[in-house]
Amino acid sequence: MSASTLKQPPYAYDIVGSFLRPERLKKARAEYAAGKIDQAQLTAVEDECIAELVQKEKAAGLRAVTDGEFRRAMWHLDFLAALDGVEEISADTWSVEFKGSKPKGAQLRFTGKVDFGPDHPFIEHFRRLQKIADGYPTKLTIPAPSMLHLIPCVRGKATYRPIDRYAGSDGDERLFEDIAVAYQHAIKAFYDEGCRYLQFDDTSWGEFCDADKRAAYEAQGIDIDAVARRYVETINRALEAKPADMTITTHICRGNFRSTWFSSGGYEPIAETLFSHANYDGFFLEYDSDRAGDFEPLRHIRDQVVVLGLVTSKFPELEDEDSVIARIHEVEKYVPLDHLRLSTQCGFSSTEEGNVLTEDDQWAKIALVRRIAERVWGEQCRAA
Repeated sequence: MSASTLKQPPYAYDIVGSFLRPERLKKARAEYAAGKIDQAQLTAVEDECIAELVQKEKAAGLRAVTDGEFRRAMWHLDFLAALDGVEEISADTWSVEFKGSKPKGAQLRFTGKVDFGPDHPFIEHFRRLQKIADGYPTKLTIPAPSMLHLIPCVRGKATYRPIDRYAGSDGDERLFEDIAVAYQHAIKAFYDEGCRYLQFDDTSWGEFCDADKRAAYEAQGIDIDAVARRYVETINRALEAKPADMTITTHICRGNFRSTWFSSGGYEPIAETLFSHANYDGFFLEYDSDRAGDFEPLRHIRDQVVVLGLVTSKFPELEDEDSVIARIHEVEKYVPLDHLRLSTQCGFSSTEEGNVLTEDDQWAKIALVRRIAERVWGEQCRAA
């Protein structure tokens, strides 16, 4: 891979995808939930807020824009629960324990054969983003295939009851195949709508890096290493549908709710399985705190791009530019510079509540990422 690929996604300075929701959008969503406005009125407010966001993204110099996930309550459940054969159900508590503020409880269950249907709402979401972007490159984020298994079958193992299709000795085989094919259908549908930059967001690997979580799962009889290998197989099966001119990356997260987290631990336990075998074009990796460990697991990276999340989206304080640059160069021991990129470690609003910082703080972070990238990659970065 040559440095000329700085002109293609993932970009030298990039974003994970979500942005803080404007107050009027939060108000409109609350009014819709209370029955005070209808879907058309909510959509109109969403469109207006996304149009304003896109203009700000362009002004910040971003090479591809997102809709900020403004039409979602959560980064993953809105997509997953809208798949055929899947529904969201309430739960007393969340299936993972955040270190601070807690999101409202929820769980998923299967009701039939899993698939991505032609009426999935994210197709219309992406169409509207494309129209608003008016020819400017766009980026779409969706939860990874692994999340559809992790939530009900691993996190929720104690209460999971498979439907007939996914019961029996070969039930897991059918489930993983259905998930992979559903994601193939999603990739093709988004591609047909003009999507050329798609990202699979994934917290499963963050959990599998955490020694305490591994021990807890193994105490339930779950072979985490076997599950990890199966997730990579399923991801690769889904990626068989990726056209040559489409970029699909993944973002590995350890939790991001109201600036809190739920997993800790370096990448070593999953590095060989994920980095050496998953056929993603790039990895967006958290590296904004010591909870992510050191860079040595990156020795398993093949020829993919690594987007270093060295700038935190959780807190407003700005990182020292020289220190971030020094860390980028540390990674060159394992990954060449022309395979490296920079972003914040996560989005700014994985749920509609948002992280504990202001919109001005958010754009200051993005400006910082851009300044650092331009210092590191120079004129090629600016011309990208």
